[in-house]
Amino acid sequence: MSVQRPLSLVTGASAGIGLAFAQALAARGHDLVLTARRQPQLEQLAATLRAQHGCEVTVLVADLADPGAAVQLEAALRARDLHVDWLINNAGYGLPGHFVQSGWEQHAAFLQVLVTAPTELAWRLLPGMRARGRGAIINVASLAGFAPGTAGHTLYAAAKAYMIKFSQSLALENQARGIKVCALCPGFTYSEFHDVTGTRALMNKMPTYMWQTADEVVAEALEALDRGETVRVTGRVNRLIKAVLKLLPDRLTEKLAAGQSKRYRAQHVE
Repeated sequence: MSVQRPLSLVTGASAGIGLAFAQALAARGHDLVLTARRQPQLEQLAATLRAQHGCEVTVLVADLADPGAAVQLEAALRARDLHVDWLINNAGYGLPGHFVQSGWEQHAAFLQVLVTAPTELAWRLLPGMRARGRGAIINVASLAGFAPGTAGHTLYAAAKAYMIKFSQSLALENQARGIKVCALCPGFTYSEFHDVTGTRALMNKMPTYMWQTADEVVAEALEALDRGETVRVTGRVNRLIKAVLKLLPDRLTEKLAAGQSKRYRAQHVE
């Protein structure tokens, strides 16, 4: 009698941490649903994973900035009779500059991708997990969710702080149903993120010990989930930073963050 393989949905799977999640979960014996905006990259990844791990991989192209994307993804899953066991809410990006320097449409799209879409996907997929008595949700947050807000990338830390608190509540609500929830909080990670935000030159000045690879981040995420951790800050340096932030007075951490943010935040002050 064959054992059914878990099915994982990974958002933002075409690069970076999302791609690393897809590779790691395929190696664990999961079938996959991969979604992002870039179909060629998704199809190439799907073909590689099928060849390497013999898993079933479904590609669903979606732009989570579209308010209807979560509904469309749920409908596409239902049409294919696919039942998601693991949800990896990874899709995200940064919006550089001060708050008033971007149009509201840009801010609305950012909040849709980083806050509304992952929340809605969890809401739509959790009932099935609860009915089956198993499942997992990993919400990719950030070390920034624990740090004071800074000038530039105004909504980023706020969005990530929301994902941490949201994950903690979901974990408590669903632990008796066999469902694990974890907020993954990496720091600086080698990916396309800083190329997209135009901060690569700034990032190249950061010391190498501040960085992790996407594979390292994902390995910690899966370890944390296996251990039942609700929040995982990845990397020893990042955990030290979080501990220091927790101990220092707010006014001091705000001052320190304001000074350090100039090294890695694109502010575009006019």
